[in-house]
Amino acid sequence: MPTKTGIMKQVLASLLAFGLIAGPIAATIAPAPAEAQRRSDQGEARKEMRAGNILRAREIENRVLPMMGDAEYLGFDYDSTAMAYRLKFIKKGKVLYVDVDARTGRILRRSR
Repeated sequence: MPTKTGIMKQVLASLLAFGLIAGPIAATIAPAPAEAQRRSDQGEARKEMRAGNILRAREIENRVLPMMGDAEYLGFDYDSTAMAYRLKFIKKGKVLYVDVDARTGRILRRSR
């Protein structure tokens, strides 16, 4: 007959094994907070574009890309709180950002 100590060791070993397996699985199922926010921002951008409140990303790109010379365009993100697009470039090994008001297309900031 197993002792209380033996049973406790089996229970602890089972819980530990479950945690080692379930932990990484749960981490891959639930998006990271930054990824969840990005998804939310993308959905918000679509909603705002359909409502006519912000410019389309392509319009913003068509305005900004010609100003960036030989910098390589890497893509953009939308910030629903600021209602702004952040376009990302790389030039001579340095990452550059251009923040643009999504409502007007006006450049808010450029990193150097």
